[in-house]
Amino acid sequence: MRAVVQRVSRAQVDVDGTTVGQIGVGLMVLLGVTHDDSIEVAQRLAAKIWNLRILRDEKSAADLEAGVLVVSQFTLYGDARKGRRPTWTAAAPGPVAEPLYDAFCAALRALGAPVAEGVFGADMQISLTNDGPTTLILEL
Repeated sequence: MRAVVQRVSRAQVDVDGTTVGQIGVGLMVLLGVTHDDSIEVAQRLAAKIWNLRILRDEKSAADLEAGVLVVSQFTLYGDARKGRRPTWTAAAPGPVAEPLYDAFCAALRALGAPVAEGVFGADMQISLTNDGPTTLILEL
């Protein structure tokens, strides 16, 4: 499982012109799932991100009860090493990835996180203000 985590002062995701998820200060998480991921991996990554001390004054989202906006992003597993067209073979197919995406969001909620979400598999428009900028790539 791979995540791009950004510290934000605000973030929102829209689908078909309608805002489906938004947060103020917190973390924007783009989440990619690969073939051998599991619920246990999703739970560990959720705990890691929730407790990651990357907000201002070395606080975590858990410390501040900050929001987490999670958006599925299979393109995190794109491979563009050859040619000009990326391949997506390392990304898990929707029927595998969606339950693990849901498990990741559920694990965050179980830890106390206020979670906002995109719509799995939808064409989404994301807007955010990256604070810092601070961006990390995590992989478990």
